[in-house]
This record gives sequence, C-alpha cells and structure tokens, in this order.
Amino acid sequence: MQREFEEFLQCGRLEHGFLRVRCESCHAEHLVAFSCKRRGFCPSCGARRMAESAALLVDEVLPEQPMRQWVLSFPFQLRFLFASRPEIMGWVLGIVYRVIATHLVKKAGHTHQVAKTGAVTLIQRFGSALNLNVHFHMLFLDGVYVEQSHGSARFRWVKAPTSPELTQLTHTIAHRVGRYLERQGLLERDVENSYLASDAVDDDPMTPLLGHSITYRIAVGSQAGRKVFTLQTLPTSGDPFGDGIGKVAGSSLHAGVAAVADERKKLERLCRYISRPAVSEKRLSLTRGGNVRYQLKTPYRDGTTHVIFEPLDFIARLAAPVPKPRVNLTRFHGVFAPNSRHRALVTPAKRGRGNKVRVADEPATPAQRRASMTWAQRLKRVFNIDIETCSGCGGAMKVIACIEDPIVIKQIPGSFAGGGGILR
Repeated sequence: MQREFEEFLQCGRLEHGFLRVRCESCHAEHLVAFSCKRRGFCPSCGARRMAESAALLVDEVLPEQPMRQWVLSFPFQLRFLFASRPEIMGWVLGIVYRVIATHLVKKAGHTHQVAKTGAVTLIQRFGSALNLNVHFHMLFLDGVYVEQSHGSARFRWVKAPTSPELTQLTHTIAHRVGRYLERQGLLERDVENSYLASDAVDDDPMTPLLGHSITYRIAVGSQAGRKVFTLQTLPTSGDPFGDGIGKVAGSSLHAGVAAVADERKKLERLCRYISRPAVSEKRLSLTRGGNVRYQLKTPYRDGTTHVIFEPLDFIARLAAPVPKPRVNLTRFHGVFAPNSRHRALVTPAKRGRGNKVRVADEPATPAQRRASMTWAQRLKRVFNIDIETCSGCGGAMKVIACIEDPIVIKQIPGSFAGGGGILR
C-alpha cells in the first residue's frame, strides 16, 4: 500500500523522469513524463488501462455477435469477504458464471453438451461514492454457440431476461453462494439471518478501513465510525432500473444493457465503461474549509449528489479499493477461457491455430492491427489526443531521449524556457 501512494505521487512529474520528443519538421520539443502504472486509484494510469483493456477485448476477444452486460452486486458482508479473500471471490465468480450460462443454454433449447456460451468479467472494487464495493461486470454472449457435425459452431441468439427470470437467477445465485460459503466454514446462519464466521477474515491493518469504506462510514479521525457527510441537492426519485433488476437478500442482478452484433463502437464504449478507473478527477473539488468534495456519477434515490471527506479520511478512501498484488481483475469463462478448445474458433484473434503466416497484401486482422499499436496510437484512438503529430506544423514527433538521471533532469526543463508541453 505504501508503494501505491509513493509511486502515485511520482506519476506524471517531470522530476522523476520523462521522454523527450521532437518534431522532425519544425524541431519543436515536448516532454512526456513517466507514469506509475499502478492499479489502485491513479486516474491517469487507470484511463490508460481502460483504453487498452477495451481495445484488447473488442479487437481480440469478443466476436461480432450480440453481447449483454450482466451486473451483480452483493450484500455488505460478502463485499467485505471478497475484498479480504480474493481467492474466495474467484470461486464465487465461477458459481455465478455457471448459473447464468445454464440459463442461456436452457433458454436456447439445448444442453451443455452441444451449446456453449462465454463471458468476460471485469471485477470492480469501487462504487460511485469512492466506497469499497466489490461487484461483477460480466459481458456475456447474448446467446450460445451450437456445435455442428462438421466441427464448426453456429450462433443462436437468446431473448433478454425478463424480470421474473432475473429474480429467479438472483435467488439461485444467492442460494448457491451461501451454500458454498457455509461448506467452507465462512458463513453461519440462524433462523432469520446469516453472518460471516468470526475467523472468515484474517486480522489485518487494512481490515478497519475496508469495513468503514463498505458501510459508507468515516474511517479515521475524531469522527471515525460516523456516516460520511453527504449533500442532498435533488429531490428523491424512484429506482432507475424499475422492474429490470432482480433483488434477493441484498444481492442484485441487472442485465439491461446490450450491444447487437454490428455495434462495435457501442461495445467498445461499454468495455471502457466497465474497465473505467476508480477515481474521476473531474468530479473532485475542495470545499472552502479544505475538505474533499466528490460528485456522484449518478445521484442516489434520496437526492444525494456529493460526498464530503476530511483530507485524512479521503486518503483512507483511496486505500480501500486498491487490489492485493497478483489478483487478476479480468476473468475469462466459457468459450473465451484460455484453455477452451472453442476460443480460436470464435474470437477475432483466432489464437490456438498456430502462427499462420500472413501474405503481404492480405489485410491485417483487428488483433494484428492492435498488436502493432503504440501507446500514443491508443491515446489517439480513445481520447483523440495525438502526441505523434506536432500541434504546430503537423509533422511527425519522434522520441529522441529517455531521461532518468536526476542531474540531467534538472537541466533539461530549464533549457526549454517555457516552450514545449508536458504529457503523461
């Protein structure tokens, strides 16, 4: 955690190193600062990862078939367990996938022996109020692949789930997850309620921060334990999802967003949405008293539009959603799984068929085009920011040096006398 904050404070700062780029035509120069590349709360690196993840999914993984987003959230106690024990979260995700996949296969009128589906799951650890909220964004095929006798597969579309189906699926998921956690000794039940077992979570310095963040409470300072201060600037409203959501015992399942086969731009926007960074700088501001004000992306039903944090508690909020090292937040299931024999057949990358040599005049596949994309080209693709083209004359920009020596770093910015620009 300490390294997360230390490297964030160096991210995008010229005194810690940069690339020096020069226009080959007019010789104008710019500095491109190094980034921290952390996964926690850095908005800049999070935006870059969002762009790369979305491009990879659209170009290499997701076929030109209908896709649907399924969003599953959990009660507070399970959010706490999954944040503390990511290996348990992985097993639960497997249960969730099997429930939804079985629903799709049965609705298509087939069995698992002849019909296969697939999903890519982005595990988000944050909510819109900078709270710790472990939940699943699952991009499912909106149907199944049916195996043919000659070895190919034909896609069969499945209708969107109805409200009763969502409720039944949520009930099945909650029941099977609860049963699994009981078998693992992590969940205890009485007549009316269920509780995490006393030894379900290891005693860790981060434990109090996780618990307070999940329950929207202040974690540190004289107000610790109280509810986070909120601003309610709008009248109360109804549930934005209406009947299009299943709710059972604190879990909720929504599947109202889909992209048809030829909507690749919409699909890429959806991929960027589910892989977005935890913190939006645009929604951050300071109050007159020096506290941190964060605007919600979507107002709550009670009219809440902002949350207010004292500076130290804001730092605690940033720390809570940081994932543990070596925990993969992107998971592939079904026909998209790395070991699936169907992956090479259905994905744009066609991986698994060997290294086929491409004829010189044969057009490149989307995966091949993406493989040759530089970071600068990805920046232009998503944000329309072009650092490879000179803003003055339109010439090509070229990296001429990588500067890391502190002595050299101190000399170069001063020599520009305000000229050039700074990017990261």
